[in-house]
Amino acid sequence: MVARVLLPTKKVLDFPITALRFDDQVQTILKWARRRESKSVYVANVHMLIEAHWNPEFASVLRNADIVTPDGMPLVWMMRKMGALYQDRVAGMDIFLALCQLTQTQNLSIFFVGSQTEVLSRMRKRLEREFPQMKIAAMEPLPFRPLTETEDEALVQKINSSGASAVLVSLGCPKQENWIAQHKGKIQAVMIGLGGVFPVYAGIHKRAPRVIRDLGLEWLYRWIQEPRRLCGRYAKTIPLFIWLATKQLLSSSRIAAVFLHETGD
Repeated sequence: MVARVLLPTKKVLDFPITALRFDDQVQTILKWARRRESKSVYVANVHMLIEAHWNPEFASVLRNADIVTPDGMPLVWMMRKMGALYQDRVAGMDIFLALCQLTQTQNLSIFFVGSQTEVLSRMRKRLEREFPQMKIAAMEPLPFRPLTETEDEALVQKINSSGASAVLVSLGCPKQENWIAQHKGKIQAVMIGLGGVFPVYAGIHKRAPRVIRDLGLEWLYRWIQEPRRLCGRYAKTIPLFIWLATKQLLSSSRIAAVFLHETGD
């Protein structure tokens, strides 16, 4: 069994977010992929952290991940406030594109799990056009219902026998993260939860322009595209995140002030 690598983290709402820059996180993923290590990588935003705040079981899943990237800009800003001054955004789409590009020259293949047949078909066509040397191990859509034990064992066998070094999973949060956690140690590849990346890359949804992403307003851009689906989620998650994040930062400031007073600095 390979020992777990402890990467530097910063806690946001009491959850460890990997405090490495984008290139370092991608290179760590590639290193594990070359070894076909069974690892879990989650891309975290406000929604994911609030889900974990509400759900102790999901909180445990998040805390036991090998990498939790700061996908949302509010997480990046929090990490910078807590000392990770050069932290950049490690977004799901950017991880996806980097892996597609870099695996072309490293003899690594990628297995795609989840989403719908139409989405995967459109993704394949675009991938073959933009990354012609990329090796696609397989693309496997999953039903909305849970797989039976027999179906799940067959899927695990298919992934492992394919020789895939990385498995990109699109089931939505927290379903995809729970699925990855359940298959840790069973699937011999790095598993990465990428949810909304699949339909965006397939051209079904549009990604926000960079200026909007840098301003931390990608949530607003997505809400405009899918108001019915996202309105309720944002109403439940964004105000609570702001409240909890403010409490954390104020608490950290008080602790720092006490420490400075006691040390006489």
